[in-house]
Amino acid sequence: MAGPRYSDEQLAAGRRLFSAPASFRLGVAQLEQLPPLKGTEIAFAGRSNVGKSSLINALTGVRGLARASNTPGRTRELNFFDVDGRITLVDMPGYGYAKAPKADVKKWQEVLKGYLRGRPGLTRVFVLIDARHGVKAEDREMFDMLDETAVAYQLVLTKTDKIKVSELAEVTAKTLALVKTRAAALPSLFSTSAEKQDGLDELRAEIAGLIR
Repeated sequence: MAGPRYSDEQLAAGRRLFSAPASFRLGVAQLEQLPPLKGTEIAFAGRSNVGKSSLINALTGVRGLARASNTPGRTRELNFFDVDGRITLVDMPGYGYAKAPKADVKKWQEVLKGYLRGRPGLTRVFVLIDARHGVKAEDREMFDMLDETAVAYQLVLTKTDKIKVSELAEVTAKTLALVKTRAAALPSLFSTSAEKQDGLDELRAEIAGLIR
C-alpha cells in the first residue's frame, strides 16, 4: 500500500487541527528574515505548477490562503502560514522553471539550502509530485538537497484525479521504488487531489501526528 493506515481517532485529530483558524504569517526572501519557530514546522516543496498552493488551501479549507503566482516560477519567497498556533506550514518556491535568471536561481538555491540546513525545528518536508508526470530530474535534485541536509521528507502525489486508476498504480509503484533508495525519504507516499479532496484526511492525520 502506498500510504500508512490511520485509525478513526487519528483521522479525527487531523480534521480537528485543520478546522482551526489558519492565516498567512509572513514571506521571507532572505535567511536573516526567518521568524522564530512557532509550533511544529513543516514545509511543502515541489516543481512549479505542481499544486502546492491548491493543496495548502484544500488542507486548511481557506480559499486563497496560499496564492499561486500567475507566472510559474515567479514566487521567490518562503511563505509561512499559521494553523491554530500549533503548526507552521511553509510554502517553498516552486523549482524547475527556467524563466528566472540563472543568478536568481543560484541565489535561491543557496537560500533554500540554508533554510533546510539551518532550521533544526523543521520536522518534515512534503515533496509534491505531479501524478501525471512522475518524478523529474528537478525533483531528484531536491531529493539530493534533502538527503544532504538530512531533513526527513515524504512524497505526495498531486492531481491524481487527472489520470486513470491504472496509470496511478504505475506511477505510485515507480515512485515508491525510488524513495526506498533515498537516505532521508520516508518509504511511503500520499495520493491526493485538491480538487476532489482525495487523500487529504490522511495527510491531515499525518501532519497532526507530527505535533510535538
